[in-house]
Amino acid sequence: MKIVIVPSGFKECLDAEDVAAAMDRGVRRFDPSINTVVIPMIDGGEGFVKTIINIKDGIIVNKKVTGPVGKKIDSYFGFYQENGKRIAVIEMAAVAGLKLVPHDERNPLKTTTYGVGELIVAALDFGIDHILIGCGDSGTSDGGAGMAQALGVQFFDKKQQPVQIKGGEDLLEVDSLLAANVDSRLKNISIDVACNWKNILCGRKGVARVFGPQKGATPKQVDVLSSALEQYAGAIQNETGLDVRSLPGSGASGGLGAGLLAFTNAILHPRFDIIMDFINIEKEISTADIVFTAEGSLDFQTPNGKIPSEVARIAKTSHIPVIAITGTIGEGAELNYQAGIDAYSSIIQKPVSMESAMINAPKWIEESTYSALRKVAIGWRMTDQGILKKVSL
Repeated sequence: MKIVIVPSGFKECLDAEDVAAAMDRGVRRFDPSINTVVIPMIDGGEGFVKTIINIKDGIIVNKKVTGPVGKKIDSYFGFYQENGKRIAVIEMAAVAGLKLVPHDERNPLKTTTYGVGELIVAALDFGIDHILIGCGDSGTSDGGAGMAQALGVQFFDKKQQPVQIKGGEDLLEVDSLLAANVDSRLKNISIDVACNWKNILCGRKGVARVFGPQKGATPKQVDVLSSALEQYAGAIQNETGLDVRSLPGSGASGGLGAGLLAFTNAILHPRFDIIMDFINIEKEISTADIVFTAEGSLDFQTPNGKIPSEVARIAKTSHIPVIAITGTIGEGAELNYQAGIDAYSSIIQKPVSMESAMINAPKWIEESTYSALRKVAIGWRMTDQGILKKVSL
């Protein structure tokens, strides 16, 4: 029997490698003879740089930059060489991720992507030809304006006075911007971005309304942020002619996608397309008996390009059953049945504190995987005994 384990990480808790290891332990606890293929996945968020650098045998370049709440932090980017090109890999989660925002400071009106711009400048100083950026697990919603300022973009209010963007709320003051002084070295390199292709910047399904609450925004703050990003989009259009409001990926990482489109000429890609260039899972999935996947929270957003739904999409082309292990089950989780996930379960079996859940996550992931296989075994026995003639999922 062959089981393929293809999880993402549990945000702010475990990276994909840790989740995969726990699931593998659960399978081996059920039956040590099972052939397991373990493929930890990245989605542009936490672990993006280190996973790719490990695959490409590159190096990590450490850099002190501005964190999401405006304080200096230790961050990094990756570097490797391939086909004569010098390539930098940047992970926005490592400089402006939600994990870096203290719980008592989680207000996306006041967090910044300035450090992302500083990492881009640091990569340019390193003499690179290409930049690969992973967008995911962000703790910011400033539309990438902080990053833009670090690259040389200037913002002005109605009186043509400079505006310093320290968070999303400052975009309400922006009446115009000047992009002429953006770091000229950006013209000589290419930038590819792995992002959630379905996230857009503005409107009813804009990033402020969909993801703002996850980053600590109250309903009133969501309204403020939504208006601020609309104001920002107008200024971008007036300066560059580009309407970023509803472009695919423009809302990625709190609108960082929009800033990258407007000021760096980056090309945004569905994150799974980029990742599949580095990690080939299709062959292994097509020969599996069961596929296990995982995510920190399974809800209505999961089918929109997140790893469990993409894994399920691939599995369904070969009619392979998919089981998802999740930290929490959120609103609209049942939509994942339509996305190809045949069954899912939460590792949390009783009311617990978030702190306790995070501490016990590895053990509970293992137990949940073991329990899921015991349930599968019941189905096999019932089928063998003729009780279940055919199972249709």
